[in-house]
Amino acid sequence: MKILLAEDDLRLGELTAHMLKRKTGGDVDWVTTGSSAFDYATASSYDVVVLDWMMPDGDGRETCLKLRKAGYRGAIVMLTAKDALQDRVEGLDAGADDYVIKPFEMDELLARLRALMRRNFAPLQDDIVTIGHLELQRTNQQVMQGGREMQLSPREFQILDLLVQNRGRTLSRELILDRIWGLDADVNLKTIDAIVKLIRKKLAFSGAQDLIQSVRGVGYKIDA
Repeated sequence: MKILLAEDDLRLGELTAHMLKRKTGGDVDWVTTGSSAFDYATASSYDVVVLDWMMPDGDGRETCLKLRKAGYRGAIVMLTAKDALQDRVEGLDAGADDYVIKPFEMDELLARLRALMRRNFAPLQDDIVTIGHLELQRTNQQVMQGGREMQLSPREFQILDLLVQNRGRTLSRELILDRIWGLDADVNLKTIDAIVKLIRKKLAFSGAQDLIQSVRGVGYKIDA
């Protein structure tokens, strides 16, 4: 998970960024102004932007609105001490996907982020994707090769599809676990290795056994 945190309170920002990195295993960038949040979010690809409502150069609602107008399609969570109904309505109308009231417990913020990540905020993907001699059909979760269906379990398809969507990028086991099961799931990282091994075995019958590459000590990738 790649997270952008915009929080001008230095103590809270440092603590929140540290805990997000520790608990998600993902990349966390921390900025202290709305303008920096806008620049970062439009220059890079983030899964979620966590915006403080009150910042030195404007409020998070304005930044949220600017991001949506600029075409940012990722998840946005507002952090604020404002708990009036009208404030929540304004935040959501500006394009926020969720709202966390300060002071908050880290577990609550993490739970809300996990819930958002189970939704698809990525730009709409093609229903059918071709890679080599394989054809991934996302709607019915099938993989076809030469008109013949490759029998993959739902989890096998989800992992293969996740790697295909991120071609050229190494995905850590922790990130795969987070995206497919959620970090709080009772799933061992070795389970991912076992499932990838099964996928490779099935891919071998179509001559694509080398499609998924191992990155030692990190995870897996499929070349662009």
